This record gives sequence, C-alpha cells and structure tokens, in this order.
Amino acid sequence: MKKMIFLLLLSFSLMTQAQKTKDIQLEIDQTVWKPFQQAFQTIDGKALNSVYAQDVLRVTPGGIDTQNEFKATNLKRFAQNKANGDSIKLDWWWDDRKTSKDTSYEVGFYRIKFTTGDGETSTVYGQFHIVLKKIDGRWKITQDWDTTTIAGQKIDSTLFAAKKPLQF
Repeated sequence: MKKMIFLLLLSFSLMTQAQKTKDIQLEIDQTVWKPFQQAFQTIDGKALNSVYAQDVLRVTPGGIDTQNEFKATNLKRFAQNKANGDSIKLDWWWDDRKTSKDTSYEVGFYRIKFTTGDGETSTVYGQFHIVLKKIDGRWKITQDWDTTTIAGQKIDSTLFAAKKPLQF
C-alpha cells in the first residue's frame, strides 16, 4: 500500500512539473517567439532587438559576437530591406526544449523565405540553439547560435519538412 501511495504521489508530482514547464514555454512563446517572428515579418529591427537581453552571446558561421554588434546590424539590414520593398517569411519548429523556472534551452530548425522588392526569392534553412533567461521578470534571449550546416551537410527543405512549422 505504501508503494502504491508513493507511486501515485510521484506520478502527480511529475504531471504537475510537466504542466508547469508547458505553462512556462507558452509564456516564452507569447512574449519572445511570437514577437520575434512578427519582427522578422514586419522587418522591424528595433522590435527584433527588444527580445534579446542587454548582453548576448551570438554565434554564427561568421564568428562570435559578444559586443552586441548584431543588434546594430539588425537595424541597418532591416532598414535597407524596408527601403528596397523586400519581404521576409520566417518559420521554425523545435527539435528540443529544456525549460526551468528561469532558463530555457531551445533547439530547432528554421526557414527564411526572402523576397526582394524586385520579386526575386530565396530560401535559407538552418538550425538554432537558443538560451533564454528570465531577467527582471521578462524572458530574454541571452545566447543565440545558428548554422546552415550540420556535420558538413547543408540543411535543406527535406530536413525542414520533418515537422510542421509552429503557429502562434
């Protein structure tokens, strides 16, 4: 009987923790990921930068940025995109998410469809690893790593098609 009660309490505890994690991830989705996607699709560099923390470790195939240079680049790039009449469609899905009350580590795959003002289109696929922290009560991206290759192989539409993009 004691074993049965212990197992029931353990099961309840695990279910409660799983629900708390889902609730936190939903909060992150609404306060970080939805605005992140909207910022890309409305080509708003200031809104994009607002989902990042004050100090960010940004890693891309081009190198490591610990001085937040990417934020100025976001502003400049998006201003040029707007001036050119370009459009951007960003989709992604998660491969894995590990979340606690104040930290989340999220891995996924993205697709960016870019259309120039002249109507030329291109699509880029990649993988991302993101660390978010709750800072002063708000979720912020503190580490952002992405790549367009895995083990030397280019990420393409076939890999991206493994799951459906997220809908907010």
